[in-house]
Amino acid sequence: MSIAVSSPQPVLIAGKWRPASSASDFAATDPNHNTPLEPRFPVSQWSDVDEALDAAAAAFEEMRKLPPEQIAKFLEDYADRIDANKDALVDAAFAETGLAKSPRLADVELPRTSNQLRAAAAAARSGDWSLPTIDTTTGIRSVYRPLGPVAVFGPNNFPFAFGSVSGGDFAAAIAAGNPVIGKANSSHPETTRRFAELAAQSIEATGLPPATVQLLYRTSHADGERLVADPRIGATGYTGGRAPGLKLKAAADAAGKPIYLELSSVNPVVFTEASLRERGDEIAGEYVTSVLMGTGQFCTNPGLVFVPDGQAGDSFVAAIQTKFADAPAGTLLSPGVLKGLKSGIQTLVDTGAKCLVGGDGEQSDRCAMANTLLTVDGEAFLRDPEGFQSEAFGNAALVVRTKNAEQTCRCLSLLEGNLTGCVYSSKSGDDDLEAREFMFALEPRVGRLLNDKMPTGVAVSAAMNHGGPYPATGHPGFTAVGVPGSLLRFAKLTSFDNVRQDRLPEILRDPPHAAAWRRIDGAWSQAAVG
Repeated sequence: MSIAVSSPQPVLIAGKWRPASSASDFAATDPNHNTPLEPRFPVSQWSDVDEALDAAAAAFEEMRKLPPEQIAKFLEDYADRIDANKDALVDAAFAETGLAKSPRLADVELPRTSNQLRAAAAAARSGDWSLPTIDTTTGIRSVYRPLGPVAVFGPNNFPFAFGSVSGGDFAAAIAAGNPVIGKANSSHPETTRRFAELAAQSIEATGLPPATVQLLYRTSHADGERLVADPRIGATGYTGGRAPGLKLKAAADAAGKPIYLELSSVNPVVFTEASLRERGDEIAGEYVTSVLMGTGQFCTNPGLVFVPDGQAGDSFVAAIQTKFADAPAGTLLSPGVLKGLKSGIQTLVDTGAKCLVGGDGEQSDRCAMANTLLTVDGEAFLRDPEGFQSEAFGNAALVVRTKNAEQTCRCLSLLEGNLTGCVYSSKSGDDDLEAREFMFALEPRVGRLLNDKMPTGVAVSAAMNHGGPYPATGHPGFTAVGVPGSLLRFAKLTSFDNVRQDRLPEILRDPPHAAAWRRIDGAWSQAAVG
């Protein structure tokens, strides 16, 4: 008796859903049951990538001629379709990632996704993000202009808000005037496909070039590296693991192509002794809630904490140890995440960390293992800071017990780059000098510095920096979250020297034609005019 096997899902290239050029396929895994899911998805060969690049290059030439209003309408129409299809998207993402339907997917991540698309639309419409500048003394005018087709590699842990055809990189690239080639994450290809279907509908409804949004599910590693280095690519956005990200970076760098990477981050948190004496139980609750949120699978998960020796520190560690033991182990995103978590924990143990709770307890019926808390003293950390900063992505954390503030600062001075860093201090201000020292040590090593607040929430704000020094990202000067800053990654600064008014981009023409401008000789003081 023969068993029917479904054909792999089609790819979206040049506005058409068609069978992939593929020699193999794959399936996502239901992490709640540790079983493969239907349907299956193709691993595209280079011919698919090549065709998508040609189509994206042609779409870019068309998009350069479009009014910003049309791009804004696409982003808004797409956001509306996402909201209207909320239930189907949530169901697909839950099946593929195990992330809670509510509140995580339905009430937090999906609204954030559609709202950031609308924020990108507003930026595209106003043009303020492009920093138009007019120097009447020299006759030179400058503005950020679209860079070219953007490849977006989405991560496994945010299938909506960072998705390759729905997330922040996608929204920024489109708003800046570039077409996107999305490379789905293999953990949630069906979710990504559903987003691409909605995007294709919005493209048709708003008249954008058919290849404004294209979707491939997987390629070989070699073809991925070839993609980011291709002459037709303007830039790449990547969120994921450090090792594959660095291979893409090496390929892009060799070709002189911009690539914006979000890689690993352990997000250090420092507690002063006074803060733990004052409200140690309260802080313990805040910390455990943050570090185990989403089974520890947030890029801003606070996986490294510095706790002072002494009674207050002892009580704090005992409290979080108990909470780790008592909290149910959540579901991890995939078998690959489970494997990586086990490897990360083993690296910390081999380096010299002691396991206080967990460390094993893998569950065969789903992708899960016991909540794991490890510890090491400050002297050991100073002997091998690189080893003790190994990321254990998931429901695990390392506590570093330090002798005094001076040793804590020495440890902080050896930290790698991180997305975030937090300092908890006394509300009375008695430890203000110590807290300032910790902040001074942390600030060059993080993209976002927090006080008395855990880092797992990333507000979509114009002031937000979701970035940081390497290896948190590949470039410390850009953010992956927040409009208008996120758009500048996918644009190039262009000066127009002695160019006639009617040949200038509209945004650089003298008022009343300019939508937004700033004049640097002092005659015009407004940032924008209507």
